[in-house]
Amino acid sequence: MADPLPKPSPISCYLHPKGGRAAEAAEFYTKAFAAEEAFRNAAEDGRLMHIHLRINGGSLLMSDEFPEFSQSRVRDMGGFTIHLQVDDADAWWERAVAAGCEVRMPLENQFWGDRYGSLRDPFGVDWSIGGPVKS
Repeated sequence: MADPLPKPSPISCYLHPKGGRAAEAAEFYTKAFAAEEAFRNAAEDGRLMHIHLRINGGSLLMSDEFPEFSQSRVRDMGGFTIHLQVDDADAWWERAVAAGCEVRMPLENQFWGDRYGSLRDPFGVDWSIGGPVKS
């Protein structure tokens, strides 16, 4: 009997990168955020139906766009950010920037007690990274 599909974390983000770029995004997230691929399934036409990545213990799920199955773009939402809470914000930050993320808010010690900054990846997704304050 085959292994069951990996279970997503209790709350997971599911992205649909524009233009059939889910595989490219998965490769980027492997470089930028040390993602590990748990599962991948392609449709008969070659589009990715589902890819499950693990990042820092959580799940990031993706597929190519399938507008024929009523996937819709975010319309009235102002936007979103995927947040990573990590043990070494500087190491995660440096890897993401080296991979090609654009700095939106520099990584700095913040008044609320985290070392925190925000980035945008080449697919237009905003990410924040937080971790212990650095002395």
